[in-house]
Amino acid sequence: MSEQIKPDRSYVRNSSMAIAIAVTIIAAVTLAVSGLAEAQSSRQNVPGSNGSFGPIKQIDAGLLNVGYVEAGPTDGTPVILLHGWPYDIYSYVDVTPLLASKGYHVFVPYLRGYGTTRLLSDDTFRNGQPSVVAVDIINFMDALKIDKAIIAGFDWGARTADIVAVLWPERCKGIVSVSGYLIGSQESGKAPLPPNAELEWWYQFYFATERGRAGYDKYRHDFAKLIWQLASPKWNFNDATFDRSAASFDNPDHVAIVIHNYRWRQGLAEGEPKYDELERRLAEGPVITVPTITLEGDANGAPHPDPSAYAKKFSGKYSHRTIEGGIGHNLPQEAPEAFARAIIDVGSFSTTQQEMKQDECELSKAGLVLREGTSEIAWALEPGL
Repeated sequence: MSEQIKPDRSYVRNSSMAIAIAVTIIAAVTLAVSGLAEAQSSRQNVPGSNGSFGPIKQIDAGLLNVGYVEAGPTDGTPVILLHGWPYDIYSYVDVTPLLASKGYHVFVPYLRGYGTTRLLSDDTFRNGQPSVVAVDIINFMDALKIDKAIIAGFDWGARTADIVAVLWPERCKGIVSVSGYLIGSQESGKAPLPPNAELEWWYQFYFATERGRAGYDKYRHDFAKLIWQLASPKWNFNDATFDRSAASFDNPDHVAIVIHNYRWRQGLAEGEPKYDELERRLAEGPVITVPTITLEGDANGAPHPDPSAYAKKFSGKYSHRTIEGGIGHNLPQEAPEAFARAIIDVGSFSTTQQEMKQDECELSKAGLVLREGTSEIAWALEPGL
């Protein structure tokens, strides 16, 4: 006589709840994608630059052979421009000539795991922890005999600029950091966030799984394009602009380094012991003492702190600027004039009313409007730029 099997009521109840949650998530994602398409069609921002770089140069620096571009007079103030994930050096294809024309000596390196940058040894651990990327930049400066530079970046690049300014302030003439103070630690990465904030970090949780690693490896171009769209919902970039940068993700170490970065930040992967002291110092949340300008786009769809949350993390000369006009996460490529102006200003830090008027005149020619507020400066893109 066969035994009659009775359903587990708690299983049925939990399964029903799971299905309901799944339906809710699908509906939310569908709504988000629909809204994204509408937002992108609403702003005909510069769809892509026709600019290009000169030949890619290569130099051995520390553990890497670094690919980079260089522009401007060799006796000019050095400026190092750092890209983020999932972006590359072409985020600065329009910023670079603007700075070079003003007499700056500009360097734009591929970070480890991108483009033509390669680890010199197959035996080197494919490490993506934040302090290591900063060490790479110091080694890059040493290899090029750059004693001191203005360092500017967004995303990973902004975090790296922050870290260099904290650990090696004598190497920084000043920094420009999109989204401000981005130094964290494994311990801070364990702290839970409100649900809406956790949702914004969905890809970190995906990367924490083996399925996520395999999925990013298999669909890295599609994945990166989705991040571009979500992070800059009003930037109507074209396929040529994306494809030009996406080629850099074919680097053989790209996936390993990206996955390690995000797993390390969640405390799910170990770093290398030789960097423990650097990470310990960073975990203390030290203030940045070098001259700094922080920037934020008014349409940044990526997770980012409110400027008021980090203002006190900068003890030297400091100002914050919000770039208006539908500017998203990839700020230097979406608003190159404002980004270049921040670099010029952080070098000289002009603060007089007369200099502000001069800046306003110059920016108006580029279709930008400068407005001074009580705690920040807002830069607005005029329609039709």
